[in-house]
Amino acid sequence: MPSTSIEIRRENSADEEVAIIDAVQASLIAAFRIPPEDRHVRLHVNLPHRMATSPTLEQPDRYTLVTVDCFEGRSVDAKRALYTEIVTRFEALGIPKDHVTIIVRDLPARNWGIRGGHAASDIDLGFQVDV
Repeated sequence: MPSTSIEIRRENSADEEVAIIDAVQASLIAAFRIPPEDRHVRLHVNLPHRMATSPTLEQPDRYTLVTVDCFEGRSVDAKRALYTEIVTRFEALGIPKDHVTIIVRDLPARNWGIRGGHAASDIDLGFQVDV
């Protein structure tokens, strides 16, 4: 049940923004093997002056930051697969691979309150975390 935030530096059409969200969701399904209905992805559009980037980027308006908060337990290989999935899918949307930063933060399941206020560590999630 990752909770994911995507930050970008420019407004896009609604269809383009949905495509960005869908690219991240599809990447999470492929790499972390989450159920398709497990959708917790937010897109934040920042004004360029509120999101500093490297001056060496060729298209600074395309810089994209993806932060994934997830239950601990995913392997390094699963995380590598996630990074590859995201940048490949973003590249198809016109976001250069070297303009993407991805941060994965592993948190103990006991730190998540879900499904009516239960600690995630106390319930059957319905999917494996140790992929």
